[in-house]
Amino acid sequence: MSKRHVNDAENEQPRQLTGDSTQNTLPVQNGKMSIYEYEQKYTRRQNVRGARLLLSMMAALAGVVLFVCLFFLTMRVYEINEYAGYGVGAVCVALFACVYVVPLVKILKTGAFVTNVNAMTAKEAKRHNKKLRHEIAEKIIDLTGKVEGVGWYDSEVVGRMAVALKVGDEEKLKNTLTELYQGSVKRNAKDMIFKSSLKCAAYSALSQAAKVDTALVIFLNLQLIKDLVFLYGFRPSDARLARIVGRVLQNALIAYGIGGMNIGHSVVQTMGSAVKGIPILGNAIAAIVDSSVQGLANGTLTTVIGYQTIRYLTTEYRLQNILDGVDVGETQAELEQACDELEKELKSKKRSAKAAV
Repeated sequence: MSKRHVNDAENEQPRQLTGDSTQNTLPVQNGKMSIYEYEQKYTRRQNVRGARLLLSMMAALAGVVLFVCLFFLTMRVYEINEYAGYGVGAVCVALFACVYVVPLVKILKTGAFVTNVNAMTAKEAKRHNKKLRHEIAEKIIDLTGKVEGVGWYDSEVVGRMAVALKVGDEEKLKNTLTELYQGSVKRNAKDMIFKSSLKCAAYSALSQAAKVDTALVIFLNLQLIKDLVFLYGFRPSDARLARIVGRVLQNALIAYGIGGMNIGHSVVQTMGSAVKGIPILGNAIAAIVDSSVQGLANGTLTTVIGYQTIRYLTTEYRLQNILDGVDVGETQAELEQACDELEKELKSKKRSAKAAV
């Protein structure tokens, strides 16, 4: 059976598996997908420790790049004025803590759905996911009721969610949460991405410095990821989060490369005699082209980060919904049945051996 992309998970219908494999002989009971079908369709081989290590490495590298940029900025000011350099250094340390350490810690402390499971881990994953859904619902209800003017979540849907949570209606709770994610949450996520991308483009156009651009990209990209994670109430898995942080690092390096290219001056040189007699105009054109290219590029990179983040969040939410409908209760009964059959077979062979004697 072919494996479909996880983004099309919601369009896939449970099917009876065929073949000689022992897993494929297991029936789908009560119209539910078996855990073995889920495992074959959606579970990928994954080294959990490796994913965490990769996430730590990507985050550490991004931190090193940001630290180096801030350090060189401090040294540049220090060369001009010693005391001003000390002041800028102190500000940079505070910025590093506020714009890198704090957002990263908040992201990592947020819960993630467990969807890459097998028959042995499915039950525990379903319990974990149910608990996380409740925590997300409680946070959304609390935020909507206590924080005035947030406007992230549809209040009417949140009201129905609060009722479902109170009476213990799990199905209604999932439906209202899905409705929020497909409606008001999605709209506000896109708005966050647009504002963050616009901010990154504007700041890059003003900075005109490669190292400042690099630091801005890391800061604004990480801040956007933190805001999206807070909006949704959960973060992507370690493996997917490592890819996102890796993309932040890639964006920062691209921003540094663009900042040092002097694109505008190359454009002016190709204009030839038209600007030879107007050096001021030539420099102005160069500055405008450089700033516009840097701003557009960095803004676009931020947009990519935002949409990659919400794509991963949406995918994992859909997968945990599918997993919640998977029937895993038959595995214990099948184990007991297999043990009984083994016991009967051994007794039969024992009787045959005695008869032969």
